[in-house]
Amino acid sequence: MENTSAKKGHTHFVIKELEEVIKKGNAHASFDETVKGIKPDLIGVVPDGLPYSLWQLIEHIRITQWDILEFSRDPLHKSPKWPDEYWPKEPAPAHPGDVKKSVERMAADRKAFIELLHAAEEEIYTPFAHGDGQSLFREALLIADHTSYHTGQMIILRRLLNDWE
Repeated sequence: MENTSAKKGHTHFVIKELEEVIKKGNAHASFDETVKGIKPDLIGVVPDGLPYSLWQLIEHIRITQWDILEFSRDPLHKSPKWPDEYWPKEPAPAHPGDVKKSVERMAADRKAFIELLHAAEEEIYTPFAHGDGQSLFREALLIADHTSYHTGQMIILRRLLNDWE
């Protein structure tokens, strides 16, 4: 006979760990720490030899996380066209408040995804009826990995622009 309370305890632990890595990054700077204090005049600068600006990275991370969230909670969700609709074309935001809005949407979508994890409990491991084998657990790992990868790129970009200590 299976010990369901031990299994639930394990899953609760896994969900809390996923939440921590999605929010905080743990072994490295978090997304929130990395976008804090970016000089507004540097947000749209594309350094020589690089294909993107800080704005493009921030928006790419936001769009991707939003897509993962929507895929995870809506079987009818249609993902943006890769790669065109995952990256903003312009290196700088159209309006001064766009960076703040993007960061706020990123935080709201992250919160919604974490709420999905907690609501799913044991079902985090169950493949979705849609897709090709993805589960909420796998999508959580994808958010953490993708955000971490591009957050590292933002730190390098900020260092190149002399905007990171």
